[in-house]
Amino acid sequence: MTFSYLLEQTINGITLGGLYALVALGYTLVYGILLMINFAHSEMFMMGGYVGLGVLKVLSDPAVAAKAGMGFLEPAQSFFNSGTFGFVALLIATFGVSAIVVGVLGVLIERFAYRPLRHAPRLAPLISAIGVSIFLQNAVLLWIDSKQLPYSRADGSAFLTAQTAFNVGGVNVSTMQVFIIVTSIVLMLALDTFVSKTRMGRAMRATSQDREAAGLMGVNINKVIALAFFIGPALGAIAGVFNGFYYGSVKFNMGFIPGIKSFTAAVIGGIGNLRGAMLGGFLLGIVESWASGFLSNAYRDVIAFIVLILVLIFRPGGLLGEAVTEKV
Repeated sequence: MTFSYLLEQTINGITLGGLYALVALGYTLVYGILLMINFAHSEMFMMGGYVGLGVLKVLSDPAVAAKAGMGFLEPAQSFFNSGTFGFVALLIATFGVSAIVVGVLGVLIERFAYRPLRHAPRLAPLISAIGVSIFLQNAVLLWIDSKQLPYSRADGSAFLTAQTAFNVGGVNVSTMQVFIIVTSIVLMLALDTFVSKTRMGRAMRATSQDREAAGLMGVNINKVIALAFFIGPALGAIAGVFNGFYYGSVKFNMGFIPGIKSFTAAVIGGIGNLRGAMLGGFLLGIVESWASGFLSNAYRDVIAFIVLILVLIFRPGGLLGEAVTEKV
């Protein structure tokens, strides 16, 4: 095995790890505040992929827009289909709308499926989360399609072609890989800064430390929790759109395996710790890519969960430990 092959697998792993880390942040954000594992979070990843595909189709394909009763978007479609600037605007609209729609869906799920169970035994919201996950999967299966839907234009061409951004060490790095890695890092740093430096971030950390005491100090607990359920699904939706672009399709059950892997990444890094989720996501992506490249693709899941077991044996709290919240 040459150095260039190792570098290629590492870059592939960092790209995959960026997707895992974005989804893992949603798991760890909710757990840090509510001590709850939101197993419906993997479906936010899936819903993001579908919403993103819908936005792309409606804003770029006149036939789809007309069928959806949105023929009034034809002038906008001309803009989105004209040149580089229009295409960049199309991508921004796709990611933005997907994040907002799925973020609002996350808030609604929290309001109607989790909030009534907030003071119930801890097993009750866990079962509710599994129920929401099954409901969303089957809703997409029945109301949209049971087959894979390609992330492509009406003529079958991909929205984003595999173009080389630069070459490093004899390895071609695609524009999509750069896009995923850079965007993931920027979003993760933005969230870390938000939680660490802003007033609402301090309220989130206070709620995580002691919900009742934070409420007595004037923190709007429901608002803080709703915000966590907006941010987490929004990041998961962005990862879902990236997944659609990167792998070229979406399917109703596409969130299950990435969701499990992202939860694993959060546990490896330290569940409840945002920086741990970032570290765990990238580490898991690299380990999986190395396992696929140097052993066999059939062993990638085995190796990933062996790493999880080893981390839990020697570092039960995760690599960076559980979050220790400062007093505010």
